[in-house]
Amino acid sequence: MNATRTGMNITTTIIVLVLIPVLVAGGFAVLGLPMNAAVVAILGAVMIYLAYNWYARRIDRDVINADEKKQTPAKMYMDGVDFMPTSRNVLYGYHFKSIAAAGPIVGVITATNIWGWLPAILWLIIGVTFIGWASDYSAIMVAVRNEGNSLSAIAHRLIAPRTRLILFVFIFFYLLLIAGAFVGILAGILDPRADVPFGILMLAVMGLLMGQMLYKWKMDLIVVTLICVLVTLAAMMLGAWNATPKQGTGADGKPATALVFEGPINGAVVALGNGINTLTGGKPLYTVVDPTRADPRLAATVLTADGKVVPKYVVSGQIMMLPSFIFWALFLFVFSYLGANLPIWRFAQPVNYIGFWITLLTIGLSAVGALLGGVLGIFNPDTLKAVTFQTSAFKDFFVMQTVQGQGAPALQWLWPMLFVTIACGAISGWHALFGSVGTARQLEYETDALPVGGGAMFSENTLALLSLVAVSIAGGAGAGAFAAGVGRLLNLATFGLVPVAYGTALGFGAFVVIVLTVVQLVFRLMRVTLGEWLGERWVVFKNANVATILSMVLTLLLVLTGTWIYLWQLFGAANQLMAALSLLIVTLWLRQTKRNPSYALFPMLFMYITTMVATLFTAWNLYASILSNPAVSSQPINVIGAVAMIAVALLLFVAAALIGLDGWRAWNKYGAAPVGAPAPKPAE
Repeated sequence: MNATRTGMNITTTIIVLVLIPVLVAGGFAVLGLPMNAAVVAILGAVMIYLAYNWYARRIDRDVINADEKKQTPAKMYMDGVDFMPTSRNVLYGYHFKSIAAAGPIVGVITATNIWGWLPAILWLIIGVTFIGWASDYSAIMVAVRNEGNSLSAIAHRLIAPRTRLILFVFIFFYLLLIAGAFVGILAGILDPRADVPFGILMLAVMGLLMGQMLYKWKMDLIVVTLICVLVTLAAMMLGAWNATPKQGTGADGKPATALVFEGPINGAVVALGNGINTLTGGKPLYTVVDPTRADPRLAATVLTADGKVVPKYVVSGQIMMLPSFIFWALFLFVFSYLGANLPIWRFAQPVNYIGFWITLLTIGLSAVGALLGGVLGIFNPDTLKAVTFQTSAFKDFFVMQTVQGQGAPALQWLWPMLFVTIACGAISGWHALFGSVGTARQLEYETDALPVGGGAMFSENTLALLSLVAVSIAGGAGAGAFAAGVGRLLNLATFGLVPVAYGTALGFGAFVVIVLTVVQLVFRLMRVTLGEWLGERWVVFKNANVATILSMVLTLLLVLTGTWIYLWQLFGAANQLMAALSLLIVTLWLRQTKRNPSYALFPMLFMYITTMVATLFTAWNLYASILSNPAVSSQPINVIGAVAMIAVALLLFVAAALIGLDGWRAWNKYGAAPVGAPAPKPAE
């Protein structure tokens, strides 16, 4: 009777949690009512509260049986480098900032532009409610219960020895895609946005200082937080000071605006970039074509002496690859090198903790702006218009895209492509991968896993919802749309104290902080993966410096091909496939330990099938958009990159298929837990 009642309670909970967003968001769309930012903010807050307290807590209590008295790997193997018991207050911020990168921003914005805001918001809310938090939290707990071992090591024992090797190959190339996509995006912002780099430089300085103050000088956390966060924010503001929009004349003879950097800091950054570009006489090393129109450099303009507003990086429709772009890529590598190789407490953890507060302030103030816009809009139609969605609720299911009307059509069907385009915010393989080798080794108590892992995933969902709001009220694509929407919301939240133009500059800075704090950890995992994968065969790969530098060289080659502009959905497919593989390992662990695996099994099956199909779609789209298109295939560098990416897509597909086959055999090997049966007491 108790088992039946428990099953009914869970079923009722699932039905209610699905119906709420469908009825609210779907109702607005069907009735043709204008959606606004305040509705999304309220709906998101209500759903997160219900999902965490009604569903997540029940799984933690009844299935996993988290036990605060059980020794965690952080306490058993404390080495001050990777294994380090950490207060959950610090670890939550660190984990949140370690998982929240470009995915919940760029992916959501891209999906909204392709399919509309309704599919995006439903997947964000329903996905995180039943899949996202479960993947993050469970990956951490599986690692904790297996002495802090990585997913690859657990797969070796749980599934089959060859699975470990295959998973190593999958993970390394998956991480390479993340690094290439993110470094390309960031360098494409730092190059034209001279108001951003100084804040990033001070973030690195404050990260080093914070590690020293917390762990060596034993200073109070609140005092250290105030000092480091405020100094970093002040540096971001100084970098943006006197970056002024100025009027000129566009190529069509109509009035146009260009952002002119005349401040003492951003002016110096511009001078640095121009000086670097004199190495080639101001000419590009080569040019690339971006059929996606997502490259941040496309929107960059300069104001000439005669008042003309002209593109800074675009010539004859092609993007110039200038030496300054490579310089900023190397700048990112130096930052990431510190995060990848210094002890976790020295740089990566404090930098991500500072980044957490910057992200939290961005989300919090934007949410306040959304709510104020909705409330004040009752009395002022112009204010309401500022937070009303300008994008379509739904566009089409079977979207077909061609570049300049040439070549074969790319398949952008809502299923499966929506679920890999929104690479984070609903679910992400990066979260599970990092949580199992990073957060799990710092967890002080098992009972911290849900607020840290699950809580951080729900928090990232708020960032994704903010991105959806930003693009829906501002329009556009990429980081520019995010920054413009944030600028408008910050203006409302401060009652006009922060001008829209200034808030937009801060939005760009926040975007770079959000992404960069994750990039350093991507390289940290790449060097660990290389060491475990190839270190036993060639001992040189066990050297952290060698593994890190090799990873960065491969990433730079990927970025220089220009193909990172096509990487987003390939990265998304690999990312969600990684999530499916992590859920597979969790499912098998639950089955082996006689726990009910349902909460992980069904999400795993959905993500596995969806992402396998999406990987093939993405390989076709690379062929259609580049190789079959005369407008793009004339660029040899694009062709080389496209062929390489198609090969990687097929490699990941085959690797995932082999892991799935091994997983099926392991499933049959382990006995099933009786439905509704209580889990055994934690004695693993």
